[in-house]
Amino acid sequence: MEVKTMVHNANQIALFWASYPHDEALAGVLSHFRRYWEPRMRTQIRDYVAHGGSGLHELAVEAVKQLG
Repeated sequence: MEVKTMVHNANQIALFWASYPHDEALAGVLSHFRRYWEPRMRTQIRDYVAHGGSGLHELAVEAVKQLG
């Protein structure tokens, strides 16, 4: 997936959950990544965060760090 598209998609997920209490929001974003993003996409976003994660919503970054 193109980096721009990946960042946009991850941010849309994070923005949806951002109005929830933090723990619930984090769980929601993490759940979405685990359920709907195929392994290649999860690997790509983990690598992107490992190299700084420029432009990603902080909730998305936090969830990606917990993907493991």
